[in-house]
Amino acid sequence: MSGAAIEARNVSRLFRLGAEDIWAVKDVSLTVKPGEFLALVGRSGSGKTTLLNIIGGLDRPTEGEVYLDGDRIDTMSEGELNQLRRKTLGVIFQSFGLLPLLSAQENVEMPLRIAGFSSRERGKRASEVLDMVGLGRRRDHRPYELSGGEQQRVAIARALATRPRLILADEPTGELDSSTAVAVFRLMRELAASEGITIVTCTHDRLVMEQADRIEELADGRLLEHGAQQVWERVRHRERSPFAARAEDSETAMPVQFSSLIGADSRVFKRYEDDDDGRRNGDSEPEEPAEAVEERDEEDVNRWARPQ
Repeated sequence: MSGAAIEARNVSRLFRLGAEDIWAVKDVSLTVKPGEFLALVGRSGSGKTTLLNIIGGLDRPTEGEVYLDGDRIDTMSEGELNQLRRKTLGVIFQSFGLLPLLSAQENVEMPLRIAGFSSRERGKRASEVLDMVGLGRRRDHRPYELSGGEQQRVAIARALATRPRLILADEPTGELDSSTAVAVFRLMRELAASEGITIVTCTHDRLVMEQADRIEELADGRLLEHGAQQVWERVRHRERSPFAARAEDSETAMPVQFSSLIGADSRVFKRYEDDDDGRRNGDSEPEEPAEAVEERDEEDVNRWARPQ
């Protein structure tokens, strides 16, 4: 399976608010190659999400044409678009978008159910993609029983479930700390490469930008020339926080540096783990001398005595 090829030709999207016309996207032409990982960047309100929705057939342009694998999708009927979304397109949301009363397995099965897969096929494929993202043991847990990174991995598994050729991700690391964001996007890249998927994402995250094959920037709804890009140029020349994870810190699935205690590098705590292991294996802690115990007890008593 190969990724989807995307072409947008002179695409514009107009929104009318009362008597005011707002061009969210204006005369944008863009080509994405099969299997490419493209990051769309820009300030808030620059038109990134609108362009992402137009590329995926989730919104229709006011002007211009959009092609997916050579088929024009902006003129498709709703029925044709529904088939496109069921079989060709996977979407990852910033807020995960998991159904809270369903388990991880059931959330991943949902698009398969909509696409008409049998019960047996749904169960098999859901288990397969959950294993891909390392959550096979958590398949029966509901979203509130999972960490933010685990919920996002469930969302990735759900997006991959129908074997799409295009994944759209709208600020997928906005709810994650930097270390988890690195792990999640490294996982996405590995899975996309093995499954042959095109990825287009909107992001403000430096970590995502650093892993993208190509970066395109929008400003006031227009696509900027590479020499005029401001956001990416400013981001990559900005001094990195010493607390931020780095995409290049490790070749493993989890980076070395971490920005929070949750998910922190376990090697920092190795001494304490070794101590715990020793006690579990029958080693006792060194006994405190009796004289020291008596002296400490006397100090405690004196500390709480009534002043004379």
